[in-house]
Amino acid sequence: MEIREIHVKPTMRAMSDSQAGASRDAEIERRIGGFTAACVLVSNVIGSGIFTTTGFMARDLGDPWLILSLWGVGALLALAGALSYSELGAALPEAGGEYVYIRYAYGRFVGFLSGWTSFTIGFGAAIAAAAVGFASYLLRIFPLGSETSIVAKLLALGLVWTLTAVHIAGVGPGGFLQRLLTILKVGAILLLIVGAFVYGNGDWRNLQIPGPHTAPSFGALFVSLVFVTYTYSGWNAAAYIAGEIKNPAWNLPRSMIWGTLFVGVIYIALNAVYFYALPVPALAQEPILPVAEKVAVALFGPATARLVAVMLCISIAGAVSAMVWTGPRVYYAMARDGVFPRIFSETQHKGGTPGKSIILQSVWVTLLIVSGTFEQLVIYGGLALNVFSALAVSTVLVLRWRSPTLARPYRVPLYPLVPLLYVAASVWIVTHTAIERPTESLLAVATVLAGTPFFLMKGMLFNYKKVI
Repeated sequence: MEIREIHVKPTMRAMSDSQAGASRDAEIERRIGGFTAACVLVSNVIGSGIFTTTGFMARDLGDPWLILSLWGVGALLALAGALSYSELGAALPEAGGEYVYIRYAYGRFVGFLSGWTSFTIGFGAAIAAAAVGFASYLLRIFPLGSETSIVAKLLALGLVWTLTAVHIAGVGPGGFLQRLLTILKVGAILLLIVGAFVYGNGDWRNLQIPGPHTAPSFGALFVSLVFVTYTYSGWNAAAYIAGEIKNPAWNLPRSMIWGTLFVGVIYIALNAVYFYALPVPALAQEPILPVAEKVAVALFGPATARLVAVMLCISIAGAVSAMVWTGPRVYYAMARDGVFPRIFSETQHKGGTPGKSIILQSVWVTLLIVSGTFEQLVIYGGLALNVFSALAVSTVLVLRWRSPTLARPYRVPLYPLVPLLYVAASVWIVTHTAIERPTESLLAVATVLAGTPFFLMKGMLFNYKKVI
């Protein structure tokens, strides 16, 4: 396989605004259309969370209409983020997503910490957790062992490395697989929604039956909103592959905005199905986690539980595929900037993918799956990810002030209200998370700052000359 090296180009601070807006990814061909980019986003967002979290919300809140309202609030926050990223991605259509925006607005060090967090938590731990979840649901269909057995780990690793091979092969095979998994996933969800309302044994009067907590506490409301925002995470997926999207000024905003809106409609419709099938007290009963399975059994009978497991396997596989695709674009962009080993800025000539960055990510995921430590990362990782997504959205404000002549093919509507709304909500979530969960918050800070020595040693570790 022919390998070609991508040379690090001048830093963006040394470029004019008009040059900064131009793509620096000429080495990677723009082969991805708007539909494929939207599929990446939809698959990245819709994992297993929407099929599990409503049970906890039913237990803690006890009000169907309040729960539906929170899912609507989550959709609005995700849309505010997507609108902001659309302006940034259209102006700076490069691989790397928020790493590029944060680096340009706040400097190399903060940008590096953003990329470091993506590597360790944002993609690494998330892929590991999703792959283990895939194995767990697959073992419900084919009972070959327990969820803690070596079989489960082998199945999780098999999924990760199969998808790794496909995405290394090129954008063509990877894009085809992503579109296929997304279509299967969305088709299964739509079939569940339509089937529930047409053939399901449900009752709309369930919406009038309250749960045990008719007056939920502020803490319960906050925790539920954290659940919701975490389930919507991934709305920024298309930004990571902006350097490969054809006509990014048009396709990137369209895929991000419509993809996020589509997910919001799907999430609210699924929750409507849950409450149509069962009242809040039933959803809140143990076992709480398998909400979708309980609902399917109530609507169609016990035989459908296995079908839900199949749907979840497809859904999770699509999410893992999207993350295996998008995550390495961050490390590729960091390597091009000289803050990550340059070897990870190389691409497969025929496939047009950063193969070594993809392998690096999958090796880290493998270590997390084998060790089992990813669970701890996921628990407190949401805090760090919220911080950097808010920083990325805030760059809309910074760049409007600092770089007024930067070409902006798309401008966020209702500026500055939309980015300010997202930043304010993120600050609120992070602040209250730190108050409610100080231990996890300190661990999140420690994980982010653990990247500092690597940044300080980047001259010795990363900026080497390639030996032929």
